[in-house]
Amino acid sequence: MKKIFSLLIIFLFLISCSGKNLGSFGRGVDITFDPRTVGMQIDDTIMQKNLIARLALTDKKYFLSIQVEVLDGRIFVTGKVNEPEEKIKITKLSWETKGVRSVKNAIEIKGKSNFKSTAADILITSQLRSAIIFNKKIKSSNYTLETINKKIYIFGIAFDEDEKKEVIKEAKEIYDVKEVVPTIYLVSELSRNKN
Repeated sequence: MKKIFSLLIIFLFLISCSGKNLGSFGRGVDITFDPRTVGMQIDDTIMQKNLIARLALTDKKYFLSIQVEVLDGRIFVTGKVNEPEEKIKITKLSWETKGVRSVKNAIEIKGKSNFKSTAADILITSQLRSAIIFNKKIKSSNYTLETINKKIYIFGIAFDEDEKKEVIKEAKEIYDVKEVVPTIYLVSELSRNKN
């Protein structure tokens, strides 16, 4: 009982640190649709907060310029850095996170984009987010979307293969998209859901 109470306190602390309300956990995944167990969610959030803290200690600018998502021990890192060496350093820090199963680094090097391309990226992300919301076959709260230089990065959990295909199809139909980079896991692929 003491252990459960301690875990509950840690869970509530992590939620309060994230600045989110109780209805959502992490960035982009809503608890009401999240197929992960509470234990998996806590493990993933601890990994995420750990990596964010280590990135901020490495360089304060990473706190705002780098975004980290963790699902089932799989780390997805996005954002922009000035030098290629920084991208390598962030990848190394990600792999050093306790419990990591894989790292997907979608960080772009600055200088390859300008105001016009940034505005185009925001428009592409907004169009895809809208398409996902209006598509009844997709649980929109299960996906994080990032567009960098007209490349859409999608990270999330699909309930089945049809939903995964539907998300990718919607992304490919957005005007002016150069590439779609999906990192979508099926509920059945989550390690702790397997018996």
